[in-house]
Amino acid sequence: MSRWLAQIVILVLLAGSGQAHDATHNQRLPTIGAAPDFTLTSQGRASVSLREFRGRVVAITFIFASCTDVCPMLTDNMARVKDALGPVFGSQISFVSITVDPERDTPEVLKQYAQNFDADVDGWVFLTGDPAMVHEIGRKYGVIAMKKANGDVDHTLLTSLVDRDGNLRVQYMGASFDPEEFRSDLLSLVDESR
Repeated sequence: MSRWLAQIVILVLLAGSGQAHDATHNQRLPTIGAAPDFTLTSQGRASVSLREFRGRVVAITFIFASCTDVCPMLTDNMARVKDALGPVFGSQISFVSITVDPERDTPEVLKQYAQNFDADVDGWVFLTGDPAMVHEIGRKYGVIAMKKANGDVDHTLLTSLVDRDGNLRVQYMGASFDPEEFRSDLLSLVDESR
């Protein structure tokens, strides 16, 4: 991670733009506020809005397809959690991966990226769109991205959990969060409505 990005991450954390996971297993996850809505284009060229996921728990992350660093690790972790969720994945839990490199990540590129990770497209969508809009959506979720001279993108890595009612509940920093805790938090949000 570049020095400027590390400094920005520290500032974001100090400013409190997102809450780290701090609930014990017996506590309800905190509510940060209403999750910022968006409408972007999927790997299948469909228009997709966050509001379409109401009634389901959603994990939102920001990646880019040509990343050779942490994005593949995060996507792989999510793919393993998807497998561990069983039948609730797709019907009650969905994953949304938004590119931070919309200039290069066309729907076709994201479709290939999804296939590389055996993403179940019934429950996992990969989104791109107008660069200014994607940048603004990332900013609203606490993600800062900057294109480097070589074309790669330095960005903060946040995974956000949104409950069935569209509330942002918790954010994980980085790609190496505990997959079992992530799975447990997703299921706890599913169980809250019961």
